[in-house]
Amino acid sequence: MDTADQTGSEQMQQENDNLQQDRIPPNSDTSEEVPPETESGPVSMPRSRRTVNIANRMKDMAARQPHKRAVVYPAGWDENGRVAYTHLTFMQLDRESDCLARGLDRVGIRRGTRTVLMVNPSLEFFVLTFALFKTGAVPVIVDPGMGAKRMVRCLKESMPEAFIGISKAHLLRFLYPAYFKTVRIRVTVGRRWFWGGYSLKQLMDLPWKPYPAAETRADEMAAVLFTTGSTGPAKGVVYTHGIFDAQVSLIGSHFGIGPDEADLPTFPLFSLFDPALGMTAVIPDMDPTRPAMADPEKIIEAIMDQGITNMFASPALLNRVGGFGSAEEIRLPTLRRVISAGAPVTPDNLEQFSRMLENAEIFTPYGATEAMPVLSIGSREILQETRKFSEKGYGLCVGRPLGDVEVQLIKITDDPIDEWSDHLLVGDGEIGEITVKGDVVTQQYFERPESDALSKIRDGNEVRHRMGDLGWRDNRGRIWFCGRKSQRVITENGSLFTVPCEAIFNRHPAVYRSALIGLGDPPRQKPVICIELKNGGKGIDADTVKQELLNMAAKNGMTKEIKTLLFHESFPVDVRHNSKIFREKLTEWAS
Repeated sequence: MDTADQTGSEQMQQENDNLQQDRIPPNSDTSEEVPPETESGPVSMPRSRRTVNIANRMKDMAARQPHKRAVVYPAGWDENGRVAYTHLTFMQLDRESDCLARGLDRVGIRRGTRTVLMVNPSLEFFVLTFALFKTGAVPVIVDPGMGAKRMVRCLKESMPEAFIGISKAHLLRFLYPAYFKTVRIRVTVGRRWFWGGYSLKQLMDLPWKPYPAAETRADEMAAVLFTTGSTGPAKGVVYTHGIFDAQVSLIGSHFGIGPDEADLPTFPLFSLFDPALGMTAVIPDMDPTRPAMADPEKIIEAIMDQGITNMFASPALLNRVGGFGSAEEIRLPTLRRVISAGAPVTPDNLEQFSRMLENAEIFTPYGATEAMPVLSIGSREILQETRKFSEKGYGLCVGRPLGDVEVQLIKITDDPIDEWSDHLLVGDGEIGEITVKGDVVTQQYFERPESDALSKIRDGNEVRHRMGDLGWRDNRGRIWFCGRKSQRVITENGSLFTVPCEAIFNRHPAVYRSALIGLGDPPRQKPVICIELKNGGKGIDADTVKQELLNMAAKNGMTKEIKTLLFHESFPVDVRHNSKIFREKLTEWAS
């Protein structure tokens, strides 16, 4: 009988019986393949078949630096108004995730079990995630900010077998039961109400005993991470243990991150890299789904209190904290680097935040859920070299390829491409679609063959991913981003690209940001520029600004076709970083 159909007393009795069962040996899958042997010894395994589990990265750090703080969480305030922090050391994180992994294993969350994880940034978030990796289970993670209906559709698509979440998340499951028919195991973090299942405390298998991480392969599914769907439906991206491992190696080596560092990750998913890199993760006091509304004083306070050396911030948060900090003439001497991603970062934004830094640099790595990081460039090169070209409409320079990532630009088409051919390539200086290949590039979406066909290109035994972004390569090997392929405007006289055109309008001192959209169907679209004024337009003569902007457009060969301008009070933006403009929604509004 499904536990959801039982009475409360029957449910509790069954749970107590389960907790007293004989322990099932962890990772007792006897179907695991054994490498063949010859007279001379084991046959070497292909790279994709090697044993990799990202949880072992954290376990290694726990052996090297057991008493260093792994995760720090702002738990409240003391009687004098000071922030009170709680934390887990690397040894505590390793041991607590061992205990939880054993409990998860016992109730059936094991190798390959797709498990929805809906938990707020917290100490438990880290313990749960590494416990799932240790068992070989597959966390399914969706942005809660995308809205309930879109979120449950994503979760249904992933066909989860287990659901771990806070009470509010389980309430969502209760309200949309048809979307969660495949769920057979339920775990509540915090107060469990009327839906049954297990509580997190019940699954902590104490006292501690070492739990050997599952011997997962490099090509084995490690997680399903959903895109925000900012330019289309949200899709589940399949991550393997090998991809996670390659990402940790690439991020650590490229940015020179050391184990003596402390990170302030304002995007929860990125915080999971910290324990694997040996960094202390300090969870910020903010709503991660609304970085543009974060309290800059709280962010700065955390940097000062905890001696933060590394910070990840979306462009929206960078702008908010930078605006406040530069106005108050605040300096952040402990920062060694700032990493900003999720949307294009304007030079003005970089310049403003840089006023708070002493010797640190802001890096703007380029990538997507399907492949990250791919390219990177630093603020010094942007402000000293590329900025003047970006402001003239050349696009935003996003840097050079990282590590072994291969970046190629191909002719623009909306059609699928089955096989790779060098005939697809465009020449340097010509705008094309960005494609990538390498160890950090995901190979497929979860149960989305139509999306695979549009986004993946077979290249021998490998797969290239089409980023859906447009750009060009200069004679120094740098890529310049020109906007999303799906958002280009196709007129009778050719195509207009969002980022280069918008740069012309953004130079006006009254403009906060602009967005190019197209009305009608290609190839006869009518180009329209939407304008969001600074400070909500307060104290600005909109009619005068409109005429000045149209005059600017008429004088530039790239924008001379744009003769329609619309003011919009506040652009719709993505839920993850509050930075990507939803031009599709603006098109509906303008229509």
